[in-house]
Amino acid sequence: MVLNIWVRRIATSSVIHAKPLPPNLNIFDRETKKLQRNRTAYYPDYANYEYIKSEVGYRVADRVFDIKREFNSILDLGCQRGYVSKNLTKETVKKLYMFDISEKMLEQADLPEEGIQVEKRNFDEEDDLPFENDSLDLIVSSLNFHWVNNLPKLFKESIRVLKKDSAIIGAMFAGDTLFELRVSLQLAELERKGFYILIFLYYLRLDCFPIFFPKGLTPRISPFTTPQDIGGLLTSNGFTLLTLDFDEIQISYPSIFELMYDLKGMGESNCSWKRKFNLSTDTLMAAQSIYQEMYGNEDGSIPATYQILYFIAWKPHESQAKPAKRGSANVSLKELPKVLEQKKGDTKNDQ
Repeated sequence: MVLNIWVRRIATSSVIHAKPLPPNLNIFDRETKKLQRNRTAYYPDYANYEYIKSEVGYRVADRVFDIKREFNSILDLGCQRGYVSKNLTKETVKKLYMFDISEKMLEQADLPEEGIQVEKRNFDEEDDLPFENDSLDLIVSSLNFHWVNNLPKLFKESIRVLKKDSAIIGAMFAGDTLFELRVSLQLAELERKGFYILIFLYYLRLDCFPIFFPKGLTPRISPFTTPQDIGGLLTSNGFTLLTLDFDEIQISYPSIFELMYDLKGMGESNCSWKRKFNLSTDTLMAAQSIYQEMYGNEDGSIPATYQILYFIAWKPHESQAKPAKRGSANVSLKELPKVLEQKKGDTKNDQ
């Protein structure tokens, strides 16, 4: 595979309002995800599949270094093989907690440099965090929250255990991740399952339409969240000073088969409850042809897009900057050009 391009797409620190997610949302089979990640530990070449997670983990750690303070305690929630933790330094953190649902990945997790006290724990992110209120200085997570069903509870627990004026920093697969693969598989299944006949029957309003519908499309790619969802969840659970931005990583693969094999090696295979376990060779071959035709590169390879959503949000504290009250401004924005021109003239007169 070839890493083609990194593109920073969006940066914003505005408050986002979104429809709240239901607290009992249950999309993913967490036990299957645990088994998938444990399975990767037995691959002798598992390090070959870590190229995305290692890079994103480094970028999350870089955001930690942007906060110019020393942290007494940091929780790496969903640490996997320590993609964030291995980049932290003793000048930054004194004690590091590394939690992950996969005990095998946790065993293989890279540790930070010497001088940092480390505690590993096999832990499901959907459980209550085992910390006292106002006890942690920072929570980090890299490419893990997109498999969590109960994000509202996770963020509620996070703000509970964080000290005031402490932050949560994370990265998730989001939005348009693997859209090329999603579209190609859907079109291939449309052809194989006779959906064109189904649509034709629908327009004819024939009674046999309900018979065909249950044999329709199935989700081959897990759903991903949007910036609006994450922003809404963080603010609704009490976080403030929210910043969201995202990158796109585009990687070229020889074919759809290498792409899907790498996803399996990353432990990122689909684990939604509605997934189907069988995908015929015929459908895969058709998807490869569609993928190549619609998105293929000139050299015969195919691109796969990974959209990474980064976020940082803070637990409120009285020392933090707050927006001015509505109507408290002394100058209207309409008058701003005149004010600037007047100040410019005053500066010239002083000279």
